[in-house]
Amino acid sequence: MVPHPRSLRWKIVLLVALACASMALTVGVLVHDSVLRRSMNEGAIRAGASLEKALEEAAAAGEEGPLVSPGELPDPLLRQVEHGGEATFYEDGPPAPVFWAARREGGKLYAVEVDMTADLLTRQALDRHMWKYSLLTLGVVVPVTALASELPARRLRRVARTARRITAGDLDARTGPVRGGDEVAEISAVVDSMADSLQRRIDTEQRFTADVAHELRTPLMGLVTSAELLPEGEVTDLVQGRVRVLRDLVEDLLEISRLDAGAERSRPGPVDLTGLVRDAVKRTGLAARVSGQNAAVVETDPRRLDRIVSNLVVNAHRHGAGPVEVAVAGRTVTVRDHGPGFPADLLAHGPQRFRTGTAERGRGHGLGLTIASGQAKVIGAALDFANAPDGGAVATLSLPPDRASADA
Repeated sequence: MVPHPRSLRWKIVLLVALACASMALTVGVLVHDSVLRRSMNEGAIRAGASLEKALEEAAAAGEEGPLVSPGELPDPLLRQVEHGGEATFYEDGPPAPVFWAARREGGKLYAVEVDMTADLLTRQALDRHMWKYSLLTLGVVVPVTALASELPARRLRRVARTARRITAGDLDARTGPVRGGDEVAEISAVVDSMADSLQRRIDTEQRFTADVAHELRTPLMGLVTSAELLPEGEVTDLVQGRVRVLRDLVEDLLEISRLDAGAERSRPGPVDLTGLVRDAVKRTGLAARVSGQNAAVVETDPRRLDRIVSNLVVNAHRHGAGPVEVAVAGRTVTVRDHGPGFPADLLAHGPQRFRTGTAERGRGHGLGLTIASGQAKVIGAALDFANAPDGGAVATLSLPPDRASADA
């Protein structure tokens, strides 16, 4: 896998490369400047010594020495000599770099020049070597840094993968022991500790839900029986209706507790998909238009599939608006209403218990879609939620391929 250009690894490589380049440039400039100053100082000394020697040799031989006319000297050197009587000056050429030494003595102008070509070539060679070895150093340091930064980057990606798995619902995901005592190991330990704490909290919540549902079931059955014995009347109908709602809630909580505990197992068998959907819609007692196209005989658990379809239809009537349409195509069942659509929170995070996404909290307890999603996982199906472009909520159940066709 090619790392993202903006990943931490490449940022480290870039910073190291910039640091090395800055250091090489700084050292190069300082060395170049130091060598240049030393060359100029030595050139001035050599030019002055050459002029002194030429004058001494001329005096010993009874000659005039190295006389020059003012027009032969560079203007800056001539001005310095006129001002101070003696001066040196570096001239870069052409044809070649030279160092002048001039002196005015007895009204006469003496001057010599020293060839600085060798010094110039030495400085140029030094500059080339600094550039070459700086680039060579970068060519070694950058790959080594990239390789060295791969290990912490790999460890960070491992922690990120664990965090993504936990976010996706895999609460058993752990990074595991990480060698070293650096910040990456600390982050890994914190993520695992967070997952352990989250797992404990969820387990406690699931046990509490299951315990409450079980404790309520026995007295609730007695309440249901007692309600059935009440004399007929408007108050009796009201009491019996509320008792049935309470019974359904407890049954839903028990079903969710079994789904959370992983106790549910699929018992697949051949199912006429269109026929089962029609029967499931009919048992809800709610109006829905069912259409079938290229529907298949599928291998799945009919009881769980019936539960999923009925919950989707009930939810469409309870929180949406008619008409409710159920379409069967191939191995896909789509339930659509024409209401305000699913809330953004459900689309982003999936269904959550006791959250209906509507202002009318009394119209539902938010368990229907939660149960439908849980049962879909048990039979290996995918349940997706979306909103239609022209309005309305759309729930799409996609059944997996049959095991025999998948093996083939």
